Amino acid sequence: MKLSIVILNYNVRYFLELCLKSVQAATVNIEAEIIVVDNSSEDDSCQMVRDLFPEVVLVENKENFGFSKGNNIGVKKAKGEYLCILNPDTVVPEDAFEKLLEFSTTKENLGIVGCKLIDGVGKFLPESKRNVPVVNAAFKKLLGNSNDYYANHLENNAVGKVDVLVGAFMFLRKRLYVDLGGFDEDYFMYGEDIDLSYCVLNAGYDNYYFGKISVIHYKGESTLRDKKYAERFYGAMQIFYKKHFKKNWLFDVLVWLGIKLAFTFRPAIVQKIKTVQRYVFVSDKMDVRLENKISKKIILKSDLKNIEPETEIIFDANVLTFKSIIAMFESDKKTDLVTYKILPNQSNFFLGSDNSISQGKIIVLT
Repeated sequence: MKLSIVILNYNVRYFLELCLKSVQAATVNIEAEIIVVDNSSEDDSCQMVRDLFPEVVLVENKENFGFSKGNNIGVKKAKGEYLCILNPDTVVPEDAFEKLLEFSTTKENLGIVGCKLIDGVGKFLPESKRNVPVVNAAFKKLLGNSNDYYANHLENNAVGKVDVLVGAFMFLRKRLYVDLGGFDEDYFMYGEDIDLSYCVLNAGYDNYYFGKISVIHYKGESTLRDKKYAERFYGAMQIFYKKHFKKNWLFDVLVWLGIKLAFTFRPAIVQKIKTVQRYVFVSDKMDVRLENKISKKIILKSDLKNIEPETEIIFDANVLTFKSIIAMFESDKKTDLVTYKILPNQSNFFLGSDNSISQGKIIVLT
């Protein structure tokens, strides 16, 4: 077995279905297994996996163990030489794993490999490549200056060494993951990817950013950006500094105080009101289910030329490859006035997200 793909799920049944269909398409030509660990979802995620993906190894946890422990449970089931830790709210191109396996064989000191992540409107997610969040860099970021926090020495489409990669997509050898103890389970959610990346560096390995592969990460699906999110995020920062940078009591107090101030005075999230005047269905033929569901005009197209503002674009994965859909996400003119949805192959819904800070929208078709 070459590759084990571990997907930790919690209450994102429709995004998980889309993710699994893209992963299936990306593993056709390689020896791979897919492991879904469900952290006690309250929706019908598990039943969906059993019904639609019987070949997937499904682990049903009886409680929500969090990101670190949930993934560690999945890795214990893995039989592959390589691992990919993957979020359920992602869409991968068909050649992603083949390219990463080929790249990995050229590196003797391989740590973790990450890829280029984009959000639901095609915008680059800067957390795809980061520096170690030393105290100065972290506090600058909290004050609005992220130049030292993100790995800006590499272009977004480049390939090269970086310090920290994001847990939504981590590719590495299973042996390294196991030797380092996997994700630190002191982190319930957030910070565990920074911690593992830093541990890999300290063990003498090289982490790489592989910007030739783009993956959609809807991001807002994994969690809501509410008070609990903020508490967990800043709590994870405290764990990281205590574990790796603890120096003396004064330093600890300053870090604790800084985190508390950042939490207290964090900027409010303001979401824009979305207006859709028309829909464009990118396919080779109209889907009658869309016509029955959507009251506004639907235009059938095979490209994204001459797209007007206030348009929602629906990509038909029954006709288009996931790689071509991702490419169109990136190539289209970036504007908040154009949004995207994907109709997965052989599915009765389409979905998407208009930003990276909130949950997206799912439209079920009859």
